[in-house]
Amino acid sequence: MTDGPASTRRLGAAAKLLAEPDEVRRVLGRLDDDQLANLAAAARQEQATRAVARGDLDEIIAQAFETGFGSDGLAHLPWVEGTVLVCPGGLVWSSRSSHTCRFVSIDDTWVWDSHDLIREDKRSTPGTRDGFRAVALLPLLEGMEVDVVRGKARQGQHSVDRVVSYEIRAGELVEVAQRQVSRSSH
Repeated sequence: MTDGPASTRRLGAAAKLLAEPDEVRRVLGRLDDDQLANLAAAARQEQATRAVARGDLDEIIAQAFETGFGSDGLAHLPWVEGTVLVCPGGLVWSSRSSHTCRFVSIDDTWVWDSHDLIREDKRSTPGTRDGFRAVALLPLLEGMEVDVVRGKARQGQHSVDRVVSYEIRAGELVEVAQRQVSRSSH
């Protein structure tokens, strides 16, 4: 049972000890590999739970669909909204065999397959240049690697044009690299 003054004092003392980086490293050094993996998974889950609890996900997604896409129909770069990473993505067809797209990869996994995904909403965009738009939400996790990939498909061949890479550092989305991908390398 964790209720009561004695329990509260123990939790407070533990939190105070763990607030010191050297103490955290000492405690982590005592854990075996399975315990360390379980602790990391529990910490990620707690961060996701808190991110959900702090924000109105419906409002964040609605706003992202309003402001997260350019006049060309492609997604803007991701951004931080409170404790949530907002990742717009989408695809615009030019013809039956050609499209332009921009999507986000999290830790080398497409955002829609990320085990950290809180929620993703997807909407069709019918019209002369139909396609779809999506907004994915993830918790801000220290060290998370975020790549924004822009590509094109022409006659069944997909190529990457540009990659912008970020990392989550101290709750901020920090750009760490940009690169144009030359067509001659494909």
